[in-house]
Amino acid sequence: MARRGRAAVALLVAALLGSAQAPGAAAPAAAARPAPPAIVAELGAAIEAARRRFEARDRAGVLAAVSDRYRSAGLTKAAVGDQLSAMFALYQELRARITIDRVEMVGAGARVYTTGEVTGRLPLVGWVIVLAWQGEPEVARREAAGWRLFGFQD
Repeated sequence: MARRGRAAVALLVAALLGSAQAPGAAAPAAAARPAPPAIVAELGAAIEAARRRFEARDRAGVLAAVSDRYRSAGLTKAAVGDQLSAMFALYQELRARITIDRVEMVGAGARVYTTGEVTGRLPLVGWVIVLAWQGEPEVARREAAGWRLFGFQD
């Protein structure tokens, strides 16, 4: 996925992970196992809260779900914030639809695979698809504030 698309997916997944509570840090080298139903349910409930933060254009609320140590495909937390600012400036209104395809526990963390679509309303144009994706993974880990997007640390 292109850098720009990866950043948008990252910020949206960051939003959905912001309020979930479950165990620890991701370890990509460890064997993946399906997440327990309780963790999947927590993440599902967090999606609705996160969708509201994003659609409310709450940049700080979205970034609160991103680890200060976030790094993925060369992107940092600051770059994700820049992407949010650009989207909020460009589109009069934004809508997000995100579903969790599956969650894998990797070490003490989670790899979350999502499918979704973001649409935005432009002046004089109307509603357009901003981004759509299928089965994209992101890594989350538990920090003091709960689940936060951590990235693949590349």
